[in-house]
Amino acid sequence: MLKRILIVLSIIALGLLLYSVFVENIFAPRLSPKDTAKITLNDLNLKVEYNRPSKRERDIFGALVPYNEVWRTGANEATTFETNQDLMIDGILLKEGKYTLWTVPMENSWKVMFNTKQYEWGVNEKMEPMWDPNYDAIEIEVKKQDLDEIVEKFTIAFDNKTGNLKLTMAWDQTLIEIPLHIYPHKH
Repeated sequence: MLKRILIVLSIIALGLLLYSVFVENIFAPRLSPKDTAKITLNDLNLKVEYNRPSKRERDIFGALVPYNEVWRTGANEATTFETNQDLMIDGILLKEGKYTLWTVPMENSWKVMFNTKQYEWGVNEKMEPMWDPNYDAIEIEVKKQDLDEIVEKFTIAFDNKTGNLKLTMAWDQTLIEIPLHIYPHKH
C-alpha cells in the first residue's frame, strides 16, 4: 500500500515539475529580475525595491519608454521607496514611510513622484501606469544627464560618494540624480 502511494506521489511530483518547466517556465530567469538598493547612514535606512528591464538593443527613452508619460520606473510590480526618517527632497518634506516611485522621463529632465499609495502591479491590463496622482506626496523635477557608456540593465542606486546623498537612476545612456537630505528635527 505504502509503495503504491509513493509511486502515485512520484508521478504527481514529476507531472508538476514538467508542467512548471514547460507551461509556467518558472525556472527561466525573469526578463526583468527583482533587485533592491539599500543604504544605511547612522540611523537612516533607505531601501528601493524594483525590477530591472534590459535594453536588449532597443531604443529606450523616447521610444520604448515614451517621453512626457508616466513610467512605472522599472518593470512588473510598482517600484517602492522606503525611509525610516523624514527626508527633504528638493526643499520638500517627505515623511518617513513607504512610497511608490513614478517618473515622467522627458527630453531634458524627469519628473519624479513619491506616491503614498501601494499598488500590487505597475500597470493595469491596458498597460497604463496604475499611478494615482491624488496620492502624490511630492513631485520634483531633476535634470537628465547623458552618459558616455550604455547601461544595459535599468539600475537604481544610492550614491553618497561626496557626502551628498543621492538616489540615482540609470538606463541606456541616461542618468538622473535625486538629492536626499535628512530632515533636521529640532530636539
